[in-house]
Amino acid sequence: MCETHGSPVVRGTMHPRFDQVVTPEALAFVAVLDGAFAGRRAELLAARRHRAKEIDGGANLDYLPETAAIRADPTWKVAAPGPGLADRRCELIAPASPGTAAHAMNSGASTWLADLEDSVAPSWRNIIDGQITLYDAIRGDLRYESSDGATLTTTGAGPTIIMRPRGWHLCEKHITIDGRPISASLFDFGLYFFHNAKQLIDNGAGPYFYLPKIESHLEARLWNDVFVLAQRELGIPQGTIRATVLIETLPAAFEMDEILYELRSHCSGLTEGRWDYLFSYVRTFAHRGDEFVLPDRDKLTMTTPFLRALTTLLIATCHKRWAYAISGPAAVNPTGHDEAARHRALAQVTAEKQREATEGFDGSWVAHPAVVETCLAAYRSVLGDRVDQRSLRQAVALPASDLVSLTGVHQTITLGGVRHSVSVSLRYLAAWVGGTGAITIDNLMEDAATVEISRAQLWQWLHHESQLAEGPRVTRELLDRIIDEEIASLTRGQDDVTAARFQAAREVLDFTALSDYLPGFFTNYAYVRYLTEQALRMKPTSPDDLRQSERVNAAADAEPAA
Repeated sequence: MCETHGSPVVRGTMHPRFDQVVTPEALAFVAVLDGAFAGRRAELLAARRHRAKEIDGGANLDYLPETAAIRADPTWKVAAPGPGLADRRCELIAPASPGTAAHAMNSGASTWLADLEDSVAPSWRNIIDGQITLYDAIRGDLRYESSDGATLTTTGAGPTIIMRPRGWHLCEKHITIDGRPISASLFDFGLYFFHNAKQLIDNGAGPYFYLPKIESHLEARLWNDVFVLAQRELGIPQGTIRATVLIETLPAAFEMDEILYELRSHCSGLTEGRWDYLFSYVRTFAHRGDEFVLPDRDKLTMTTPFLRALTTLLIATCHKRWAYAISGPAAVNPTGHDEAARHRALAQVTAEKQREATEGFDGSWVAHPAVVETCLAAYRSVLGDRVDQRSLRQAVALPASDLVSLTGVHQTITLGGVRHSVSVSLRYLAAWVGGTGAITIDNLMEDAATVEISRAQLWQWLHHESQLAEGPRVTRELLDRIIDEEIASLTRGQDDVTAARFQAAREVLDFTALSDYLPGFFTNYAYVRYLTEQALRMKPTSPDDLRQSERVNAAADAEPAA
């Protein structure tokens, strides 16, 4: 293996079976990746900050002139789909925990997006339990006994597994090299790839990944170089890995061709984000004028003009390069409805997925196993016997302004919208600090992206003193009052543990929605404050703590994260 700077040190508790995946050999492999790429990662995070400052100063996002030749060249295309990836009509996203994994593997979905990112609260225990769960599922050894006594098992058959690691901006504080936390992306990827790549190939599939939070083609290039080195180190043929990139940041929308190009030997498609994309929109224009202020979240559907522009461009870009275009999730959890409400919810999913298939998508996400067959039926009704429609071609010349202009958007902000953003943030964060990253709120499956857009909008409305439809403006006093009211309502009759979690949720919301600046991600702060093991936790003692929580150590120095 390649020379590394130092040996990994495990700072997390080794619970039962952890030594099955946190092995010296696997950690040595992760150290190779760290030695090769930690410095470039820090440079790319610095590049994010540099671009953010330019946009703050008035620069506009646009297609890159220096890569115009890549966009104009009609001859290149991405690699063919790997074994088990030809049919992606229904992709089930679910965290890599034993219960959800067992349900996912028995769901009938085309693929299972096995998540270690937004739907997981990334405690050390959750992350390593997720790796163990995937290890078992891939070998057909997963067994889960539910609270009602039912037993679910897997045999190795089932949906094709696509694992989503954490994004470039996050660290894994429980593994250090030369005293610095390792990249969470490299740790998640490295552990999974080391233990499972060859087994997945033997199973007739392969090591497949979803790449989150990418902001540029240079970040995609970094992932491609990680793939090349990882395959070489383990003696796996180059081009075996397949990756799908989430277009969930505004800057990435302007570089979709380039992202596919950088990953073309390993890429299978792009997926359209929604809440994280809107969060990125707010974050990108955080210090610009009122013309970038978004309305209530429920007004922002994928048929909203600037989001419709994203859909049009993503589908056209993917199909031009023979890549799969995947739409975002149906978040409905129909199991909590009465029968009539359940039928209405599934009818809504049918209409949404038929619209997406008609637009040209090759598949869609769902967030609950009970929605899988509805999604598949919707795609069959449009595609017939076809499993994709990548052969469809649509010439698109989309002005860059179409991706950012709020023309045609009803910019109405209501007191109800503000209250809902507060309520859903508190409810999710209370679960998250307690170790749960995917919950049902108001019959919708929610993950970290919901909090990101909710708290970002609260920050935006506060800092623009936006006027509500009811008359008042959004002020700190108004938000404090609403938070007080929601905390009182949500903790009424609850035990002390639940009440403490809501107080922690309030602190996270205060730091990440009501501060002077908009933090990059709530997970940076909340992770080191509440999810790391006690000895590693950050204690908030100064106004700089939030920014310090976003510092990333490179191989030789420290860089603040995005």
